[in-house]
Amino acid sequence: MNLSFVPAPLALLPWRIIFALVALTCFGALVLYSAAGGSFQPYAFAQLVRFSVFLVLAFGMSLLRRDLVFLAAYPVYGIVVGMLVLVEVLGAVKGGSQRWLNLGPIVLQPSELMKPAIVLVLASFYHSLPAGLVGSWRALVPAAVLMGIPIALVLLQPDLGTTISIAFVGVIVMFLAGLPMKWFIAGGVMAAIAAPLLYFFGLHDYQRQRVTTFLDPESDPLGTGYHITQSEIAIGSGGVFGKGFGNGSQSHLNYLPEAHTDFVFATMAEEWGLAGGLFVLLIFGMVLRWGMRVGRNAPDRFSRLMAAGMTATIFFYVMINTMMVMGLAPVVGIPLPFMSYGGSSMLTNMICIGTLMMIDRWSRQARPPSYG
Repeated sequence: MNLSFVPAPLALLPWRIIFALVALTCFGALVLYSAAGGSFQPYAFAQLVRFSVFLVLAFGMSLLRRDLVFLAAYPVYGIVVGMLVLVEVLGAVKGGSQRWLNLGPIVLQPSELMKPAIVLVLASFYHSLPAGLVGSWRALVPAAVLMGIPIALVLLQPDLGTTISIAFVGVIVMFLAGLPMKWFIAGGVMAAIAAPLLYFFGLHDYQRQRVTTFLDPESDPLGTGYHITQSEIAIGSGGVFGKGFGNGSQSHLNYLPEAHTDFVFATMAEEWGLAGGLFVLLIFGMVLRWGMRVGRNAPDRFSRLMAAGMTATIFFYVMINTMMVMGLAPVVGIPLPFMSYGGSSMLTNMICIGTLMMIDRWSRQARPPSYG
């Protein structure tokens, strides 16, 4: 079939992945429709509108040039750090945490934007670093400072889940940049030593309770273990094919907390069963496989590190959320991409998708980089 009439920017888009994400988001909207008692308001309609708007944003991102993105790395990082500082000064408090900025009709969580921002700035830093310095302190200390500033600000909110996410994707970029393995081993040993101190002196009471509950949720099934217990009941009761669309008792009778946000996977599994869960995981598998392929085919170090970091960001969301709702990880408030209701997390994940589409276009055009 001759598709020469299709404009080049559209022809270069990964339509198979885009259609898969549209299918996943529409499926998520069905789950949100059911969670709202059979209504498109207030969750499903807003979710579809956000996805549509951010998909257009991702299309726009895919058209950006390499030299422009490279030059924007540190300014973007600085802007997001500035927003984190504003959160401490002017941020809205919800649920005992100060994480949001009220920007008129928009409520934004800047810590979410730091996830792609830290990937961008570290990819830029390691691209500019001479290869001979990768094994020296010049490869470690500046990167640690770039990571440490937002991590400290996010811990003040407090938001342990986002803190871990920023650290995770940052370490992934550092590892792929070629830093010596001994540094990561030493870091792991230090983290193991520091973990008990962090547990007793660095965590808030509710955070310590979440860790304790994760280890033994049955110890307090009506208190701190309630979320995990009800989530496990919802997932288990779904069986292979679920109870049927709109027939989930755990969410409809308000037994399952946060049924439309953090525990949307449990809401879905109760009504759609194992079959629905496998469909969701299959779509995520397609997206992550595509992201890794984009990274392998990227034309330069900057692009490869950025693609790997963005893919790792999406992977972290999926891994922690699915483990959390099944009782395999503490409840840390990590939403499920494209399914959990929320604007900031949807924006973050679409930035990751837009960045991958952008790098994929760079690879297809096979132009040499115009910087350093």
